[in-house]
Amino acid sequence: MTTTLPLFPLGTVLLPGASLPLHVFEPRYRQLTVDLVTGAVPDRTFGVVSIKQGWEVGAENVEALQAIGCTAVLQDAKRLPDGRFDLTTRGGRRFRLLEVDEDSAPYLVGSVEWLPDAATPPELEAALPLLAAGARAAHGRYREAAYQGNGHRPPADDTSPDELAYALAADCLLTMEDRQHLLEETSPARRLRVVRQVMHREAGILTALSAVPAPLSELGHLPHRN
Repeated sequence: MTTTLPLFPLGTVLLPGASLPLHVFEPRYRQLTVDLVTGAVPDRTFGVVSIKQGWEVGAENVEALQAIGCTAVLQDAKRLPDGRFDLTTRGGRRFRLLEVDEDSAPYLVGSVEWLPDAATPPELEAALPLLAAGARAAHGRYREAAYQGNGHRPPADDTSPDELAYALAADCLLTMEDRQHLLEETSPARRLRVVRQVMHREAGILTALSAVPAPLSELGHLPHRN
């Protein structure tokens, strides 16, 4: 089954369940915000797709978009005096981008199909608790190396295996390639292995360099549309 979504190309990767703040002042994305708030776009939902290189993509360069993206659900929109918006959104469902329509709206609109997880074989189903424990341990090592454990709040114990990798990655400074890999992976077991490997790698680098990454709030990474 296919559906259509307004598209918001960004120089970042949105994962399911992750928070994504946006600062909007380009006219076409102001219009998208108005359409989301007024209900012209159903369910306050749009699609976030990562740009393969750089931070911007023109309508004539839609092939620069990744094939797999994630819906963003608008949680709050604050209109600023000059007409710009500050948005709070959260990641929802993954989708595969099939086609891009550049003409039917002021912003890009995509024809998409949903991308569910594949069924987990019984032998991997039995291994999920061990894989989850390993991923959590790697996440704790990363947080210890990055922030000396300060403010470490691991995901709730009842977080499902299919959501755990996303939750662990949400507050860590991972590369766009790592995040895109997690987004595209349809096996919860392999996703847990990927996030464990990535966390161990990043923790090792931070420990070797005696480096501490800046908090996410201080990176100035808030995606802009200008």
